[in-house]
Amino acid sequence: MTEGTWLVVGLGNPGTEYARTRHNVGQVVLDELAARAGSSFKRHRARARVAEVRLGTLPGGAPGPRAVLAAPASYMNVSGGPVAGLVSYFGVDVGHLVVVHDELDVDFGAVRLKRGGGEGGHNGLRSISQSLGSKDYARVRVGIGRPPGRQDPADFVLKEFTSTERKELPLLVSDAADAVELLLVQGLEAAQQRFHSPA
Repeated sequence: MTEGTWLVVGLGNPGTEYARTRHNVGQVVLDELAARAGSSFKRHRARARVAEVRLGTLPGGAPGPRAVLAAPASYMNVSGGPVAGLVSYFGVDVGHLVVVHDELDVDFGAVRLKRGGGEGGHNGLRSISQSLGSKDYARVRVGIGRPPGRQDPADFVLKEFTSTERKELPLLVSDAADAVELLLVQGLEAAQQRFHSPA
């Protein structure tokens, strides 16, 4: 699973007003991965912030595969342009693209992984699939759960986490970062076995 460069994209909206919202949890996970690798982001001409790192640890203790962490500087619903630009610039195969994003259909605190399939109404994923002409990329789905009562999901994702959720958020972010590293080092099936199994 380690051959070639990986592109790991964390979805979100630009600007400080969105930084702590549920919709931006993918970028929070990216920040965690960069911190683990001791790296920082730089602006890239493909309208994104990028950090070139090695993620995870191979058996025997060697550094894991080379990866480009990327946070599009565009709004969520037009993420596809920057992602397609980065795929082209870094020469990444779509099979080596991982998108980390918030997921309404996964309970808060859980992490799920899949490759391909539908976008589940997620505008960021839809934009990426359209721009790439492919859905065959891996997704690390960070559970934010469904909104309470009759709240509109579109409003819910743009709100900040509750005080109770914020206490549990560091563990969720750490789990999602672990899932990305495991996916790159051991493959999708190994990551699914770990994160989809009952605790």
